[in-house]
Amino acid sequence: MKTKVGVVSLGCDKNRVDTEVMLSNLAAGGYEIVSDASIADVIIVNTCAFLESARKEAIETVLEMANYKNGNCKKIIVTGCLGQKFGDELYKDLTEADAIVGAYEYGDICKIVAETLSGKRKLYNSCDNGITFGSRILTTAPHVAYLKIADGCDNFCTYCLIPYIRGHYRSVEMDKLLLQTRELASQGVKELILVAQDTTRYGKDIYGKASLKQLIEQLSQIDGIHWIRLLYCYPELMDDALIEEIVHNPKVVKYVDIPLQHVNDELLKKMNRRSDGHSIRELFAKLNDNSVTVRSTFICGFPGETKQTIGELIDFLKQFKLRNVGFFPYSKEDGTVAAKFDNQVPEREKQCYVKRLYEVQRDIAEHLNQEDFGKTYECVIDEFENFDGKYYFYRGRSYFMTPEIDGCVYISSLTPLKVGEFYQVAINGAQEYDLCGEVVK
Repeated sequence: MKTKVGVVSLGCDKNRVDTEVMLSNLAAGGYEIVSDASIADVIIVNTCAFLESARKEAIETVLEMANYKNGNCKKIIVTGCLGQKFGDELYKDLTEADAIVGAYEYGDICKIVAETLSGKRKLYNSCDNGITFGSRILTTAPHVAYLKIADGCDNFCTYCLIPYIRGHYRSVEMDKLLLQTRELASQGVKELILVAQDTTRYGKDIYGKASLKQLIEQLSQIDGIHWIRLLYCYPELMDDALIEEIVHNPKVVKYVDIPLQHVNDELLKKMNRRSDGHSIRELFAKLNDNSVTVRSTFICGFPGETKQTIGELIDFLKQFKLRNVGFFPYSKEDGTVAAKFDNQVPEREKQCYVKRLYEVQRDIAEHLNQEDFGKTYECVIDEFENFDGKYYFYRGRSYFMTPEIDGCVYISSLTPLKVGEFYQVAINGAQEYDLCGEVVK
């Protein structure tokens, strides 16, 4: 009988891609992949270590999985960022884990599983700085896939551990990305979501210049791909050529994710961000003029944050009326520059700032949803919900909705629809951040 392996993936969509490569390697190595941890012989927890909250979640998940050792589970393996950054500490203290594996060992996962099953407890943690890339078993809906175009980061924002975990910025060669996209399209993928720690820097290390525009041009020529979506773009590299590509390429959705973190000049400088408030406002005005929807994220309570700087952020939100925004309290991470800054903000104030900003954003989102009434959007069907005897109900998304992080569109139809297909939907209602609509005949 094949050894059964269950995998729990935590963290970001970049980590998800690493998990999908690992799953493919395991299947190719003769292991049986199972989704039910209770029947797994080996459980792998692929971890995130970006924030203290993520590390806590990872440890709690490992301890939860350890309960299955009372049943079928023989070994637990911890992989990913947590093992890469804190491998020695985990190996010493997290005795529930039978192997601690870093972020560059996914290609050897079959050997690691075999050695762990043989009884050897070991730490696998190299500083290879390679790129996890290869065949994948998708964990998304069949019509959606993330394409990780680079790993690591050279930006060294003062609050961020990523460069110390994932190493320097490394792009994947364009030919490899095109080949994988063709394979994904042949499997039925229609929405391609480009991700990296900084997608706009793609190619600078191997081609001598930022080459995201050129990559998009090539990807859009692949048959079967209907939507191309861009996440994690840095504002200083959103030049006119890239904006033109987004605006005029019919396969690129008119949506871009730009994590700003703040708009106050002094805080941006302390964060070691390369943009200032003026250039950010110029960029967002240009995107608004070209009808490009922007998603962003902001850190609240960074050292030196005040009611005045939060007020500046509120003014920005009201001016540009972003549809999708995330606000996160600053997390003081040992090993980062910002952890040593003066003027650290008390936790209670951070939470108050986050609450206030979400109140502002909720009003903006409600207003935008009201403006959508009567409009017709192209939507992809993600999931069948139910049938009430007359209408078929589905959950879907329009172009300004990224899976799992933005809202959705609840869609009704008098006739059955196909999951993964695109339809014109007339909007006739809203539920906070979500929309409701009916398929147009």
